[in-house]
Amino acid sequence: MLFFNAEIGILADVTTTLLESIPNGNYAETSPSKKRVLLLKPRGFCAGVVRAIDIVKIALETFGAPIYVRREIVHNRYVVNELAEKGAIFVHEIDDVPDGQRVIYSAHGVSPAVRERSKGRGLKVIDATCPLVTKVHIEAVKFARDGYSLVLIGHRDHDEIEGTLGEAPDVTQVVSNVAEVAELVVPDPNRVAYLTQTTLSLDEARDIIHALKEKYPNIAGPHSQDICYATENRQVAVRNVAHDAGLVLVVGSTNSSNSNRLVEVSRNLGTVGYLIDNSQAIDPKWLVGVNTVAVTAGASAPEVLVEDVVNYLQLNGFDSVEEVEVMPENVRFGLPPEIIQAIGGAGGTASVPVN
Repeated sequence: MLFFNAEIGILADVTTTLLESIPNGNYAETSPSKKRVLLLKPRGFCAGVVRAIDIVKIALETFGAPIYVRREIVHNRYVVNELAEKGAIFVHEIDDVPDGQRVIYSAHGVSPAVRERSKGRGLKVIDATCPLVTKVHIEAVKFARDGYSLVLIGHRDHDEIEGTLGEAPDVTQVVSNVAEVAELVVPDPNRVAYLTQTTLSLDEARDIIHALKEKYPNIAGPHSQDICYATENRQVAVRNVAHDAGLVLVVGSTNSSNSNRLVEVSRNLGTVGYLIDNSQAIDPKWLVGVNTVAVTAGASAPEVLVEDVVNYLQLNGFDSVEEVEVMPENVRFGLPPEIIQAIGGAGGTASVPVN
């Protein structure tokens, strides 16, 4: 059961402070007797996640239940359970969807093989792939078409890597760390390109890219980095504030790549960090001797879970809550044509509020 009480309005009275307005971004002068929460901003839902969740909700409202969704629409248990209660049925593979039914692809994208399988079984597809993931797919197709061997930097077991790898499986190799770069073998060292999973750690990607450039001096890369704006912004926020906290709590599910990376950023800076689903996952021992807790959330974690954590901390003596905005974030993505057409056919509007 969540601790957040909407009537209290915990975050409604929180003062937002720009990092630049605080001398040296330093909170170390806080009185040792005063316990506080530094609520990082930006945090939580990114534009791709908002879009994917809206797509499922609109589909349910427009077409009615059931609506099938291949894999978790986003990697957060709370979100998936909430949508399941509304009538979404989450399946692992396309073959688990009855013939002719409507299916939504998750925000992480799918391979061409999945698309072909859906077409062959007469499924009505709604594509909720994040536009930034689609960008990486397009780059993979282009590099393969131009005769490059492709190195895909990411975690092999992640849904996004599975989908991107499927665009050019015969010429693509996946590397997850620097050590694996040394094992790469390609037909032509002068025709190699790299792409990255959108939810990697900036430091992790940088080290692997550096190793690739050392091995293949002429390696090509994307015109702009593949790591998404939200992943980067949340990591930068942690990097700017972690030094001034005794503990960093990251709200997110264990299968959320970008959430795990936030914990890694904190720990790499020498600050204890933990990934938690909600306040119930907080071990009271973590708070012993800690005066400042920084709280953030992965790009697929809803704000209600953040409120839950803040409320728990307030009930445990962390009376002061200050929202620290490291940089503004105002990205929005449009809905896919399948949803826009469905809304139009139902006499509705394509304008969807972003929560």
